[in-house]
Amino acid sequence: MLQPFEKLRSQTKICIWIIIIGLALSGLTAFPLETEIAYLLKHTGAFPIVLQNWLLKVYEGIKNSNIHYPFLSYGTDLLAFAHLMLAILFVGPLKDPIKNKWVVEFGIICCISIIPLALIAGNIRQIPLFWRCIDCAFGVLGIIPLLRCHINIKQMEIYTLNQKSCIL
Repeated sequence: MLQPFEKLRSQTKICIWIIIIGLALSGLTAFPLETEIAYLLKHTGAFPIVLQNWLLKVYEGIKNSNIHYPFLSYGTDLLAFAHLMLAILFVGPLKDPIKNKWVVEFGIICCISIIPLALIAGNIRQIPLFWRCIDCAFGVLGIIPLLRCHINIKQMEIYTLNQKSCIL
């Protein structure tokens, strides 16, 4: 049976792996956007018409940009790279959650910050509200395992302090 500290550490690792995998998948899928959107368009029969129309518009925009202005896709390449680097950042709390709790706190700040960004910049860039809500959902869903990590780390800190005071 796991000791309280090890149980907290194990739960924290699971939550951090969820974040790492989510960031890595998000990053990897940002590279082949034109191909992915084309695939989605072929399989959108069950999607609401408003989503089908939006995906068609996105596909046409990406395809035309890639034909005439391929350098614009460099922006999404950098976005993908940033997601992969952020995934690597979470290796720190995976190894030592207490020492690297700042990474978890940073992740929480990012999850909260995506909401005003998606709502404000999305409006300026004429992104439909339903799509901005999907973007906001990444922050809402991402914060759940991060908050669990934060709570666990606080409990691990208390446990560690109690163990040190017992030794003294």
